[in-house]
Order: sequence, then structure tokens, then C-alpha cells
Amino acid sequence: MASFVLSLHSAPSDTITLVALKRFVDNALSLGHQIKTIFLYQDGVYHALDQFDVSSDEFDVAALWQQLFDSGIELSLCITAANKRGIDTEQVKLFTVSGLAEFAMLATDADRWIQFK
Repeated sequence: MASFVLSLHSAPSDTITLVALKRFVDNALSLGHQIKTIFLYQDGVYHALDQFDVSSDEFDVAALWQQLFDSGIELSLCITAANKRGIDTEQVKLFTVSGLAEFAMLATDADRWIQFK
């Protein structure tokens, strides 16, 4: 089976992209593929914040990340993108802080890199 690394570049308000990412992950895992990591980059680093106030009829971003984490997928975010956006990288509970070099190494070892923008 194939191995994938995913990168998410859009902000939490872009629920269409989040739903697409979730569907891809669910389908890939159900077919026996491996998701090595989901890397938050550019405005995607805002997903690492845990201060979402979601009403009952909105997509629950925090629940999605918890579910992905619980399924064993490594969640990481770009330290440079986070620092540029004022995100305290000491407060990103589910996410591993890394750089583009670490992500590039994972992408090189994977069969495919899929970007969600």
C-alpha cells in the first residue's frame, strides 16, 4: 500500500478544505494506506490553536484534530510559519513543532505528498 504525507495550508475557517482532508484521510486509511504526517504550513498553523469557539451547527475543527491524533497520525506544524503568525509553539498540545527540513525528509520517503490549500 502507499504512504502519504499531507500538508494543510489554509486557515481553520476554510471548512471545505478541512472536509476534503478528512475524506482523503478516511478513504486512504480504509484502503490500507498509511498517512505518515499532516504538516501545517502557512495559515494552516492556526489549526494548532485550541481556542475554537464552535457552535453546534459548525464543523468542529478541534474534534477533527483530536480524532486524527487518536488514530496515530503524526501532526506537525512549521515553526517558522507559527512564529511569523505569533503562535506560541509551547502551547500546541497535539502537534509536534518541526521545520520544513523535517517535512522534506518525510515527503522524500513517502510515495505521495498531497497539499490541501
